[in-house]
Amino acid sequence: MDYDLISVDDHIDLPYLPADLWSRRLPASLRDRGPRVVEEEHGYAWVCDGVRWGGWAGGPVKGPRPPRDFQTALERGGVDVPGVLRPTIPELRLADMTRDGIEASFMFGPIQAFACDDPELRRAIHRAYNDWLVELCSVAPTRLYGVAALPGGPGDRDAAVAELRRIAAETDLKQVNFLVGEANQLYTAEWEPLWAAAEETGLVVSFHVGGGAAGHNLATRSGERPANAFFFSKAFITTFIDTFHGLLAEGVLDRHPGARVLLAEVGLGWLPWLVHDMDYRYARLVDRRSYWEPRGGIHLTMPPSEIWKRNIWVTFQDDPVGLAQLEFCNEDHLLWASDYPHPDSTFPDSRAVAESQMSRLTPDQRRKILRDNARALYGLPDTVPPAHGGR
Repeated sequence: MDYDLISVDDHIDLPYLPADLWSRRLPASLRDRGPRVVEEEHGYAWVCDGVRWGGWAGGPVKGPRPPRDFQTALERGGVDVPGVLRPTIPELRLADMTRDGIEASFMFGPIQAFACDDPELRRAIHRAYNDWLVELCSVAPTRLYGVAALPGGPGDRDAAVAELRRIAAETDLKQVNFLVGEANQLYTAEWEPLWAAAEETGLVVSFHVGGGAAGHNLATRSGERPANAFFFSKAFITTFIDTFHGLLAEGVLDRHPGARVLLAEVGLGWLPWLVHDMDYRYARLVDRRSYWEPRGGIHLTMPPSEIWKRNIWVTFQDDPVGLAQLEFCNEDHLLWASDYPHPDSTFPDSRAVAESQMSRLTPDQRRKILRDNARALYGLPDTVPPAHGGR
């Protein structure tokens, strides 16, 4: 490849956030209840309004690290330094991108929800995070692209719409995100104002794995056995299927043809079958509207496959099954991702992994998936010199 890659799904994880992110930005009236780092017996953790969110990696090491059955990408790449918040230190993150042949990175926030029962505090937490994200990206605006976080739970519609419009009006961010595990049926009539705002502003609306969905908690759930090693194989599908199906079947994207939706870390291989089955039923039933309208309706004016190829983009990092089904997809809407710095990231071998995975694709297809589709979706300039000087 004589070009560098664009990764559309990388991360800024909770352990790597600066300790003063919220204390510097929340209104004074909320600061004492807002997220802060506290010292624990074996380390440090984020706590918000009495609720423990998760660990923090920036403090001094306290005792040996607990054993794990995986390595983060930072450990695998030999750049993990205890106490150093590498993914949120711009020069270090950029160094990792350059090493990996990544020209530009779209960075999602923590996959843990910003858990908070108070709507006012929850709204302020999301706004403060997004403001910090804008500052981070300003260090290298042609390489670092943040994805704004929106609340998507019950009662969050007005706050989400207001924050989306603020992001569009006041920042250069190109995308907003809901964690799919806390997204509250965003295909229902209640959420129509969001899709109208998305279409009007042109911001990409994405859904990413996380948010307390089943599959990200290995503890025993009521009435069920503990999850085994293969639980995640179904969890990625089960957490996305309702949202994906609903946006198509309830006609949201039919009514809003200009809305652009990105499904992040969902995988591609299982989607073509579902869309094909919906097409089959649409073709059989579209002439029976008089029967179906009083029984739930047929909310589409065109086959589901036409809508998904027009309105929906999908990311992947390791999906040979999906790549083998490009004839059933829109290859202009398929986007590659590194998933840095997660354990299943392709860092620091992204170029080699991508070349191996896409060896059966044409050079034009590879370039579109690895670079040009992202440029087209986000309107990125093609003026940044390759991080490796070309290959």
